[in-house]
Amino acid sequence: MQANEDSLAELLAGRYPDACGRFGPFGGRYVPETLMPALERLEAGVRAHLHAADFRAELDRELRDWVGRPTALTHARGLSERWGAEVWLKREDLAHTGAHKINNALGQALLARRLGVSRVIAETGAGQHGVASAAACARVGLSCRVYMGAIDMERQAPNVDRIRRLGADVVPVESGDRTLRAAIDEALRDWVADPEGTYYLLGSVVGPHPYPYLVRELQRVIGDEARQQIEERAGRLPDVIFACVGGGSNAIGLFHAFLGADDVAIFGVEAGGRGLRLGDNAATLATGRPGVLHGCYTMLLHDADGQVQETHSISAGLDYPGVGPEHAFLQMTGRVSYVTASDEDALEALNECCSAEGILPALESAHALAGARSWAREHAGSSLLIGLSGRGDKDMPTLAAHRTRARDAAA
Repeated sequence: MQANEDSLAELLAGRYPDACGRFGPFGGRYVPETLMPALERLEAGVRAHLHAADFRAELDRELRDWVGRPTALTHARGLSERWGAEVWLKREDLAHTGAHKINNALGQALLARRLGVSRVIAETGAGQHGVASAAACARVGLSCRVYMGAIDMERQAPNVDRIRRLGADVVPVESGDRTLRAAIDEALRDWVADPEGTYYLLGSVVGPHPYPYLVRELQRVIGDEARQQIEERAGRLPDVIFACVGGGSNAIGLFHAFLGADDVAIFGVEAGGRGLRLGDNAATLATGRPGVLHGCYTMLLHDADGQVQETHSISAGLDYPGVGPEHAFLQMTGRVSYVTASDEDALEALNECCSAEGILPALESAHALAGARSWAREHAGSSLLIGLSGRGDKDMPTLAAHRTRARDAAA
């Protein structure tokens, strides 16, 4: 226990990730030699620009005038009455392009321009990172190509059209599991082919160093705003925080401002899918084991032979067999607890949020709502802060298909 407490203290003191890009045992850089120079250039660029006054001034101005930050903190009166708790929603669904992804995409696009690359590539699962990358590249004047699994393109068709209308190319990925994992694989192959002229705009706190650190720093705006807002509105910090976790960027962005507040409990909610059997969920931290995927050592969903497995979630954005290494570290230290919500739990929570608040959340966010609802039932009168990572417009085809299947099954 003491070792874990010391590790958390090191994180809070700003000493993680370390010089090798590790959060305790997790993280690092496991990539082909051809990508090492590109990653070293990126790391040097991050050190030179990310916290420089002129870069921050430009980023902050664009976040305010183009993205629409700060996003609102909404007191959810309807959910509060139903749950017997004080429920607050951090509204990333109100950011430009409809999700938290724009915070990271804009910051990396500005960085890519400073690094002098000629083109940007990105991957996407639910499509929100693809939309955000396309929009950010249009804003800063860079060409953009987005890789997307063929299955995700079918279930997220509205976002595919949005990406194209924003001027980016969308490349369907037919290999592998044809979801986010395969899209990342294909983007990495593209990057290996042109590591000097291409910038890989990675969408979550995964991948080789410095991406987990870079994306976290660009998403920290969520928690920094939320902490200030809830202290002003409620007069104190919440008792507990919930956010959904796939790769984990919206969660790490919300959590970081509260990690040092010992009296605030923090929960990440993973996709429990159809059940806890391997292949039926995307609950990496709940059911996975350590391994290497997409350039870093973290918790993964793989079998006894080390083969990474296909996952399942009704939410395309949570359908990933790994997780950010900092989340694995936070679980190891015990500072953050990770739980699951099933497909049906998420759908129920989504419908309840619609009827009680007039807000259609993304299916990803609905997992956080489901986890929070379960906790509130056991802790009456508590104050809950929930990260609403995005809006649910993109999920309408999935919701319609589920309704049709349910109607056919009932018949």
